[in-house]
Amino acid sequence: MTQSPPTLRFYWEDLHVGFQRDLGTISPSREDIIAFASQFDPQPFHLDDEAAKASVFGALCASGWHTCSMAMRLMVTNFLRESSSLGSPGLEGIKWLKPVFPGDTLRLQHTVLESRPMSKRPDVGLVRTQWEMFNQHGDKVLHMEGYGMFRRREPATASTAAPKESAS
Repeated sequence: MTQSPPTLRFYWEDLHVGFQRDLGTISPSREDIIAFASQFDPQPFHLDDEAAKASVFGALCASGWHTCSMAMRLMVTNFLRESSSLGSPGLEGIKWLKPVFPGDTLRLQHTVLESRPMSKRPDVGLVRTQWEMFNQHGDKVLHMEGYGMFRRREPATASTAAPKESAS
């Protein structure tokens, strides 16, 4: 039995500056952390309890890339699947602010910082967002900013898609 795709609720026009969503929680287990690290970031403090105790982290912790992957999972599950997302041209920055340990409960907050139509694609808008992930103690563990492209509900004509650029 195939599932039908979710109904699109969010188009570029809905993603105004200040739009904010709480995108749910996720909790990595020790096994999750080791499995991710084994495949993608095999540093000792992500793989071995004794090596982790001797590290600056003091205990086994998730790779920063694993933390980003968990944030992406929450983003897709609780927002992008219901949006007209067309992907991303990239990130401006990623900061891993605190380690993530087995059993932590991570919550993702998503905020729109900028929104503008794309000048060469009148059917697409560009949105710059901030992703903040917090642990169960309220400590921020991840900060990311980047761009997303979203289909417009009502595409502009090429002449009204964006302000004209000066030819200087």
